[in-house]
Amino acid sequence: MKLSHAVLTSVDRDDLPDLGASHWASTIRQVKELNPGITLEVLIPDFQGKKELIDRVIETQPDIISHNLETVERLSPRIRSGATYRQSLQVLSYLASKGVITKSGIMAGLGETPEEVAETLEDLRQANCRILTIGQYLQPTRRH
Repeated sequence: MKLSHAVLTSVDRDDLPDLGASHWASTIRQVKELNPGITLEVLIPDFQGKKELIDRVIETQPDIISHNLETVERLSPRIRSGATYRQSLQVLSYLASKGVITKSGIMAGLGETPEEVAETLEDLRQANCRILTIGQYLQPTRRH
């Protein structure tokens, strides 16, 4: 396809003993082998905070490792089924401590306040997250 940049993502694989870490590592290696020179971003699950599983992805050296915070802390238990806000921040902080360029994303329009968004941005900054996306997934009404 002659791509210069690709983003890989998947559903969580909590059903697998290694939570899918080996599959992630294998896929990254194969993409890089088949596409030398491509920049590669991977959007990973939290691997339940298990550093040895996160390390499997780090070892494959993708250019950016992304893990989405999804929402502000107050809304996180309602919006996210398995991962927690604090654990996600720990994953991002761990990635950054290993020299990885980190990225995260949050959704807007779920009932968060401007102050909560500011707190979330500060939490991400404290975790040394370098790239952030903010998206709105809900269709606005005529009043928006």
